[in-house]
Amino acid sequence: MNGPGSEKKRDMWLAIRRGLKLHCPACGKGRIMAGYLRQAEGCTHCGERTGDIRADDGPAWATILLVGHLISPFFFLFANRDGQAVWLPFVVVATAVVGLTLLLLPRMKGLFVGLIWAARAGEAEPG
Repeated sequence: MNGPGSEKKRDMWLAIRRGLKLHCPACGKGRIMAGYLRQAEGCTHCGERTGDIRADDGPAWATILLVGHLISPFFFLFANRDGQAVWLPFVVVATAVVGLTLLLLPRMKGLFVGLIWAARAGEAEPG
């Protein structure tokens, strides 16, 4: 008989690590994404359904938070009182922001999908 606590506990940290690698949180072998930010309906290796997991704005929020904290110290390094050559620091910082955002955003989505999957958030309660 299946009760509320009868399902196997999911390892949250393992699911997060697999999500950061953009792999299936269940098996770690299949891909969690079908495109840059589009989730696959399910794992091609184990069949685990992850396409219904909604990360919503969590990945964007985490990406903005992380990129902002990584880039903000460079604003102090590039602070120039005389205003000469302001375009070079701007180009460097803007390129770093765009590059880090493009690199981190899908990984943050994978992290959130893995976290939500491990917590069984959104799954129907038995009974």
